[in-house]
Amino acid sequence: MAKRRNFTDQFKAKVALEALRGDKTVQEIAAKHQLPPNQVSTWKRQAIEGMADVFSGGKQSGPTEAEVKELHAKIGRLAVENDFLSEGLKR
Repeated sequence: MAKRRNFTDQFKAKVALEALRGDKTVQEIAAKHQLPPNQVSTWKRQAIEGMADVFSGGKQSGPTEAEVKELHAKIGRLAVENDFLSEGLKR
C-alpha cells in the first residue's frame, strides 16, 4: 500500500493559484506536480470557496470555544452570587 503524502498549505495554495490562472489545464498541472487531477480540482474549488475569508479582515463569524467556556463559567458564578444575595434579602 502506498504511503499517504502530506502537502504544506503553501504548496496547496501554489497549485490552486496555478489552476485558477487558467494558463494550463488541470491535467497539465497535475502531471507537473505528480498529483491526481481531482486533487488539483479540489484545491482549486477550496481556494474559490475560501476567497471571501481573505477579505474579511480577520473577523470571526462567532465566538471561539474558549470564549464560550469562559462565558459559561461567568454565568455560573453570577448565578451563585445572585442566589446568595437573594437569600440574604429574605432574612
